[in-house]
Amino acid sequence: MNIISKTTQLDKYLIKPYLNKESITVDMTVGNGNDTLFLALNSKKVYGFDIQKIAIEKTDKLLKENGLNNYQLICDSHSELDKYVNELVDVFIFNFGYLPKADKTITTIAESSLEALKKALGLLKIDGLISMTLYYGHRNGEIEREIILDYVNKLDYNKYYVLYIRPFNQQNNPPEIVLITRKK
Repeated sequence: MNIISKTTQLDKYLIKPYLNKESITVDMTVGNGNDTLFLALNSKKVYGFDIQKIAIEKTDKLLKENGLNNYQLICDSHSELDKYVNELVDVFIFNFGYLPKADKTITTIAESSLEALKKALGLLKIDGLISMTLYYGHRNGEIEREIILDYVNKLDYNKYYVLYIRPFNQQNNPPEIVLITRKK
């Protein structure tokens, strides 16, 4: 498997070492449920957020088909994280953009995504991981990318380590990955 040619595979490869059967995880944008499934298979519990009921329903069906019950799906904005999750988290996954093969006018937006990120940082365990994939081939995505990158670039380097992965020789705004781990 060539993990660098597909962002979703690279992301899972980088996240996997942070997971174990005691991990608490959060999929901040469940979409079609693939990341939620990955987290549920590799952790004790996964919380999943999405504002679209169809995304929650698809994800619930996928998890049930795989015999899983270690999850809680929440049809609400990821910016409301603190209303539902009150424990420290090992791994957060964000996919910024829109639901694949759905209404492309419904996207994540910079303000709520930044608020969600700030709340995730507050719940992240030491040595935990936040993985964010930035899909920015649309207007809201461009704005969101700029705001998120500006924010993480200014995080206290004594407290967080931030890695930015950007494909260079690809066309049409290929997805980028930002990883954040908490040092202390």
